[in-house]
Amino acid sequence: MSEESSTPPVKKAPGLLRSTALVGIMTMMSRVLGLARDVLFARYIGAGPDASAFFLAFKIPNFLRRLFAEGAFAQAFVPVLSEYRTSGSVDAVRGLIDRIAGCLGLSLIAITVVAVVAAPAFTAVWGVGLLVKGETAMFWLASDLLRITFPYLLLISLTGFAGAILNSYDRFAIPAITPVFLNVCLIVAAVFVSPLMDEPVVGLAWGVLAAGVVQFVFQLPFLAHLGLLPRPKVDWKDPAVKKVLTLMAPAMFGVSVSQINLMLDTMLATFLQSESIAWLYYSDRLTELPLGVFGIAIATVVLPTLSRQFSKNTHEGYGTTLDWALRMVMLIAVPAAIALIVLAKPVLFTLFQYGKTSVNDVNMAALSLCAYSLGLTAFMLIKVLASAYFSRQDTRTPVRIGIIAMGANMVLNLLFVVPLHFIYQIGHMGLAMATACSAFLNAGLLYRGLRRAGVYQPGSGWLRFFVQLVGGSICMFAALMAAAYYVPSFEFLAWLDRCIYMALYVAIGLFAYVLGLAITGLRPGHLRHHSSE
Repeated sequence: MSEESSTPPVKKAPGLLRSTALVGIMTMMSRVLGLARDVLFARYIGAGPDASAFFLAFKIPNFLRRLFAEGAFAQAFVPVLSEYRTSGSVDAVRGLIDRIAGCLGLSLIAITVVAVVAAPAFTAVWGVGLLVKGETAMFWLASDLLRITFPYLLLISLTGFAGAILNSYDRFAIPAITPVFLNVCLIVAAVFVSPLMDEPVVGLAWGVLAAGVVQFVFQLPFLAHLGLLPRPKVDWKDPAVKKVLTLMAPAMFGVSVSQINLMLDTMLATFLQSESIAWLYYSDRLTELPLGVFGIAIATVVLPTLSRQFSKNTHEGYGTTLDWALRMVMLIAVPAAIALIVLAKPVLFTLFQYGKTSVNDVNMAALSLCAYSLGLTAFMLIKVLASAYFSRQDTRTPVRIGIIAMGANMVLNLLFVVPLHFIYQIGHMGLAMATACSAFLNAGLLYRGLRRAGVYQPGSGWLRFFVQLVGGSICMFAALMAAAYYVPSFEFLAWLDRCIYMALYVAIGLFAYVLGLAITGLRPGHLRHHSSE
């Protein structure tokens, strides 16, 4: 059978709850390893200038990866691919994939070459505060590290392209487990490579590059199994390529406003204490845990479904799917935000206060963690609400909303950071507070836009759901506060005692939350998605 005439294996699509659970479990594995990785970072490189230089060099390609790989590109490409699957032939789908692969690959190669050659210029944009403060050693170290880490963007963006294809064919597990290899490579680099280097952070930079290679190669056999392994062709005039680019340009901004705000936080943090970048990194990593495991998982699963429902004009199913996704997000985000605020110091002490990371570093990171956690619900809602726009191939509306949100973030940065930095020396907390507030504005405007366009009308049962959510959250909050009264300060506990008490906190909070939901009437059957395509 020739490759042109063969068709990808047909596989019955699993339910959204099952798919979300699968993606969530795989992502949880990655995040747990990510926490282990960050524990090693805290032990081996701490939160000093060298650590901040590495985090800066890692943030730059990582930020662009979120725009290209899991942000704008996926949101623009998946709806077009779903449209081709619905109305076109298998050969047309293969042609689309080949041409997108060629154009995307060529663009990424060009960007990577420019960035490696002009690394100091890229570093100056993100780390302008280092030059203003005269911290030239940290600046040049970050530039050297960026030359090693930046090609990760090329590799991980191609990995995201492959993952988008697999997700469109309901093979969610492979893209979800792929990030595990980043953490594995960085753990190996931290333990075995960094000690051999004059500058330990250089070993971590090589670990980032190795992870990009491993992640990309890992997904290729699964594309081959589908018969969709790309044969790159560069054709900028192809209508499908033009359509993806047209959708992608505004989507780069619309889907990644929260990431742009985090980038601005990093830039502004370079004007504050030199440890601020590391403090923000450790606190952001903890908010990324529920965001990545649940928020991105739900958005990843519903985007192909919403795109197919829109292509088939299944309006009722479209609304039901979006309704389900929003409830699932809130069911996870609200208690997660409360738990992170209540347990900010205990969890930071348990994970990071070892080796070169001081008690002051934990206390400072706890402030920004509480501030970021206030916006966790909004961060997660944005992922789902933005998917509703992109599934309809509307990328312009999120851009307009994103501009408003980013402008508000900059104003709030001035209002929060200036007094907090000059009076209390905690300006990094102001950066996190501004990001959280602007995220709520972004989510609110996205929701209002869907309502005004008649795309989404909330289904029945929302009032009952809110009562259940509030009831469960109050039970969890009360239980955690009661437990905190009897638990000693984590600062003076040994590692094993910290882990035991932290596990106790988690068990008590989870039990109280589930009990509160059950008492108020929420049952497992209410979590299932009942819409057909």
